Amino acid sequence: MKFWAVILGSLMLAGSPVATAALNIEIIGAGENQIPVSLVPFGGDQKLSAVINDVVSGDLQRTGLFRLVDPTGKSPHQPAEVNYADWQVRGAEALAIGMVNTQPNGRIEARFRLLDVVKQVELTGQAVAANGDQIRAVGHRISDIIYEKLTGIKGVFSTRIAYVNRQGRKFSLMVADSDGYNEQVVLSHNEPIMSPAWSPDGSHLAYVSFETGHASVFVQSLYTNQRKLVADFRGSNSAPAWSPDGQQLAVVLTREGSSQIYLMRPDGSDLHRISYSGGIDTEPSFSPDGQWLLFTSDRGGTPQIYRMPVAGGQAQRLTFAGGNSFSPRYSPDGKNFVFTRLEGGRFYICVQDFQTGQTETLTTGGWEKKPSFAPNGKIILFASEARGRGILATVSSDGRVQQHMFTQSGDAREPVWGPQL
Repeated sequence: MKFWAVILGSLMLAGSPVATAALNIEIIGAGENQIPVSLVPFGGDQKLSAVINDVVSGDLQRTGLFRLVDPTGKSPHQPAEVNYADWQVRGAEALAIGMVNTQPNGRIEARFRLLDVVKQVELTGQAVAANGDQIRAVGHRISDIIYEKLTGIKGVFSTRIAYVNRQGRKFSLMVADSDGYNEQVVLSHNEPIMSPAWSPDGSHLAYVSFETGHASVFVQSLYTNQRKLVADFRGSNSAPAWSPDGQQLAVVLTREGSSQIYLMRPDGSDLHRISYSGGIDTEPSFSPDGQWLLFTSDRGGTPQIYRMPVAGGQAQRLTFAGGNSFSPRYSPDGKNFVFTRLEGGRFYICVQDFQTGQTETLTTGGWEKKPSFAPNGKIILFASEARGRGILATVSSDGRVQQHMFTQSGDAREPVWGPQL
């Protein structure tokens, strides 16, 4: 079998990552029809094999879409060693096998195959390579390949998330892998940090910091840690959002009175206003094609979701259900949007279809805010509360599977899912 090499780049944040998981994850619920998969620990270097097995099994279980079949007593590493009848008896429909070793140049190489147990054919065979300190990245990449082959949807295990962790008066802007490992501190300050936003290429974060004495917008490189103050006008500067091509930032300024939406370059140049209302316009979100902006406005009397052309023009109200609606974010395919609805004193995560206008409530309600889609559109990350503190949470786009993600200490808030690189 010919192997296709998948080489993982060395995309790293400046600074040293934390080796252990920053987030403890609890899974709530499961998919309606779980795919039974068996993961045989890879042959070769046993330490590397154990890490890969742990990463891949954890990734697949967290989706709620897979049921892991115990491979105990069987250890094939090549297709010729597989007796399909053994795995059919165990109820497995897919089987992952392989080898992992460290190459003479110090890089890790894992060669794996995904087999269809029912049809007794090979679905894919690939080699995944990375630097010696990126063994978890190898596991996430294998998970992505397995997920896509078995569901037809791109996996997001190799992506990252950003969030703010508060401990007492200290605020830290964090970046971590999608499973909470390799946590890194982007910025720490005794003044509040809010509204992190990923650049489309994952190289920068825009965010709001109060270190200047009021809300100001910064853009920071994740490679060099260099940062630039891009919006520090009189009043408040808030809610940065990147355009899909990375050439513009939408920001919310009060420099001319009430909160209104402006566009600028990511370096702060070419500032111009695009929203004009007598109310508050805030929380912009670009459409995937860069032609539209969703935003929150109280121009109609209560906070609701509106849409307007990026080039400027008349805004269209989109939400009409009871309560207040805010924090909209486009889905990656542009067909719907997610938002928070406040009704009866409880916050809910909802999704609305653009074509039909139909709204679906995905969560049971509580303190649930700031939703954002994973790059494949199948998972939504949001802020919540449990056990008396702020946590991160996810819900599948059909509402069936939820996760609670607890930081080891402090309150987690302001989450946003990073791009697929």
